[in-house]
Amino acid sequence: MVERIRTLVGWSVLLLAGLLFPFFVGNDYHLTVMSTAYLFAIATLGLNLIVGYTGQFNLAHAGFMAIGAYTVGILTVDHGYSYWLSFCLAGVVTVAVGLPLGWVSLRLKGHYFSIFTLCVGYIIFLVIEKWDDLTHGPVGIIGIPAPEPIGEFTFESPISQYYLMFFFLVLAVWVMRRIVNSLLGRTFMAIRNGDDLAEALGINLMRNKLTAFLLSVLYAGWAGALYAGFVRFLGPDLAGVHHTFDMTMYMLVGGLGTLIGPLLGSISVPWLTQYLQFLQEYRFVIFGPILILLVIYLPHGVVGTWLGWRARQADAARSNATQE
Repeated sequence: MVERIRTLVGWSVLLLAGLLFPFFVGNDYHLTVMSTAYLFAIATLGLNLIVGYTGQFNLAHAGFMAIGAYTVGILTVDHGYSYWLSFCLAGVVTVAVGLPLGWVSLRLKGHYFSIFTLCVGYIIFLVIEKWDDLTHGPVGIIGIPAPEPIGEFTFESPISQYYLMFFFLVLAVWVMRRIVNSLLGRTFMAIRNGDDLAEALGINLMRNKLTAFLLSVLYAGWAGALYAGFVRFLGPDLAGVHHTFDMTMYMLVGGLGTLIGPLLGSISVPWLTQYLQFLQEYRFVIFGPILILLVIYLPHGVVGTWLGWRARQADAARSNATQE
């Protein structure tokens, strides 16, 4: 009961901080940085589901984010669809592309799966860059409309865009929390602990791995759709594997296989790089060693290490109570 109260208080504090953030920043630039961080936090939550909870390292994640973004860009700019209809279709298209790719790739295990998805991600990048008639090629898609108003709520100003991204982040976290705390989430974690163990428990490996994969790419696709309406310009660079590695870094810093860890990493790391911008290209000389030290001394991430410490404290308390 005490643990549930602590969890509720913690999430409430984070929610309140997000709601009040615009009132404590000095300019619209800070809102833009935080909004972008929220977008990548949504995508990172999806990557964490397949990597942290299911144990399958998908290196094509940024490619699926680009598929969602380009679906919105193509439908709105080239075909005149509304943004919100395009947003919904972005999820459908991303899952439709992910279904056959996941069905094939998940037959591989370990590094072979990661290498295969790395190739898939690069193919997605090449398709976006070379298929000029569909994606506009290296020029990209310009003039993507902002999301249409919902009632009296418009999404043209930086602060309105901030709250839109914050709303979807809260929704994404809530849905992900329901997933990982459900029987389905426990099934994913059993697969992470070992295929043989999961099969011994009667778990259908392919069906559950594919479910995790599709949920993961759905998060990526909708994050990309939001990105398209926020930035309003798209280029092939969005599908670059470096974005997947960025999201992986967010998970490692925050805590792989935790819910709040990727969220913390997605928000803190971009702000750290922003504050090191005065060093220009030399900022990575500072940032690189910091990341290396975190990985060495906090291999489970900040949140993962803290949760491990709390678990050890609880075990020690129970042991002392038993001895008494």
